[in-house]
Amino acid sequence: MESTGNRERSRAIRAESGATGVAGEDAAARYLCSLGHRILHRGWRSRHLEVDIVSHTKGCLHFVEVKTRSDRDFRPSDAVDGRKKRNLLNAARAYLASNPTMDEVHFDVVSVYFGADGGAIIEYMEEAFLPYF
Repeated sequence: MESTGNRERSRAIRAESGATGVAGEDAAARYLCSLGHRILHRGWRSRHLEVDIVSHTKGCLHFVEVKTRSDRDFRPSDAVDGRKKRNLLNAARAYLASNPTMDEVHFDVVSVYFGADGGAIIEYMEEAFLPYF
């Protein structure tokens, strides 16, 4: 049985992680805007499925997964495993069912690394993986 102290520490860690994730998504959205993306949705949800950012550029709809880390010991393309890809594809299907488009669809990954000084390093991988609709 988990003690009250352990539960409180666990909640504090989740809250800190959640705040870091939100800060990472904020940084990613600003970065994408600087590249000419128009942010359509942040945290778009359909039941249990979620897309961190849905954005649009000329003729292209982007479904963006944001990964925020405090270290750089992984590649952005490795940040999204098979399960996460399937979830993102299913979320995209749900999104497109209610928001049809003739535009190209891209699945992108943005990795945000926060250093000890709080500064962000952003890596953007457009078309990180191909959909299999």
